Amino acid sequence: MEKTCLIGCTPTQLVELMASLGQKPYRAKQLQEWVWKHRVTSFDAMTNLPPALREQLAAQCSLRPLEVVEVSESTVGTTRKFLSRMQDGHLVESVIIPAAVGQGGVHSSRITLCVSSQVGCAFGCKFCASGLLGLTRNLTTAEIVGQIVAAEEISGTRVDNLVFMGMGEPLANMDNLLPALTIIMDEHSLNIGARHITISTSGNVPGLKKLAAFGRPLRLAVSLHGACDEVRNQIMPVNKKWPLSELIPALQEWTRTSKHKITLEYILIQDVNAMLPEVDKLARIAHLLNAKVNLIPYNTVEGLPWVRPSEAACRFFCKSLIAKGIPVTMRYEKGHDINAACGQLRLRKVQIPPH
Repeated sequence: MEKTCLIGCTPTQLVELMASLGQKPYRAKQLQEWVWKHRVTSFDAMTNLPPALREQLAAQCSLRPLEVVEVSESTVGTTRKFLSRMQDGHLVESVIIPAAVGQGGVHSSRITLCVSSQVGCAFGCKFCASGLLGLTRNLTTAEIVGQIVAAEEISGTRVDNLVFMGMGEPLANMDNLLPALTIIMDEHSLNIGARHITISTSGNVPGLKKLAAFGRPLRLAVSLHGACDEVRNQIMPVNKKWPLSELIPALQEWTRTSKHKITLEYILIQDVNAMLPEVDKLARIAHLLNAKVNLIPYNTVEGLPWVRPSEAACRFFCKSLIAKGIPVTMRYEKGHDINAACGQLRLRKVQIPPH
C-alpha cells in the first residue's frame, strides 16, 4: 500500500485521516503542529500522540516525499539549485534565489524558491531544457510542497516567496496544484500569503479559468515570449492550441478580478523575437492588459540552437519598450554558471549515467 505523505495533506484531509483511525479532531491539530511547527522527520518524535497511534501513522504515512541528491551553488551571489529524487526515482529541480542587494549594498535575508510542478514538461517550448525529455508525470501535492520544505532545510531559513516557474506547466496539474496552494497558504502550515506566490503559465487557457475560480489573490506570470502568433508558434507549440486570440481575452478576464498586474515574461532570443519590430507588438499587448514586462536574455541550453543577444541589443530593446510607457524589468538569470535554466541539471543527470 502506498503511504500517505503528511506534508501533502490539507488541514481538512488531516482531520479525515485521524477520523479514519478512530481519533478525535484535536489529534489532527496536534499532528499538524508536529508536521509544520516542529518539522519532525520521525513519528517517534510526536510525543503527545499515543504510542499505538504513532505506530499506525508510521505504518500508513510518511513525512518526506523526496530526497535532495545534489545542490549546486552559484559562484556569483548565493543562488542554489537542488535536484530532488522522488520515491519512484524520478528527478526534479528547484532553485533558491536570494533577494537582490538593497540600498547600501546590504543583502536581505529574504529568499524566493522556484518550484517545479511536473517531472519534465509536455508543452515543449523550444528554448527550454525541461521539455527536451518530454513529460513523465505530474508531481503530487506532497512533492510540490516537499520542495519548499527541502529548500528551508537546505538554506536554514524561511522561504518568503514562491514562483511556480520550474519544470512543468503548473496549470496542467491543477488537481495537485490547488491542494498544494491550500497547504502553502494555510496559517498553521507554510503560511505564505497569496501575494507572495506567482504562478507562471505558458498559456493554458482552461487552467487560467480554473485558477481564477480558485479565488485567491495570487500573482500571475505569462510566458509570452512572442507578441504575434507567427513568432510565438516558432518557439511555443502551446500557441497552436491556444493562440493569442484565445489567450489575451482570458488574461483580460483575469485582470478584471485580480488586484495585481500580470507579468509578461519575454525571453530575448537573437534573430527570433529580439528585433525592433517586435517592440511595437509587445507594447500593444502590454497596454491592452495593463501588464508589466519582464525581459530575460536567453540562458544558453546545450543542444538547443538559440543564441543570447548581446547586452547592448538587450538594453536597446528594453529602452525602446520603456519609451512606449511600459513598466519593464530586465532580469539577468541568476545562477547562469550553475545551469540554473529550468531542466538543465536534470537533463545532465538523466542523459549521463552514473559511473
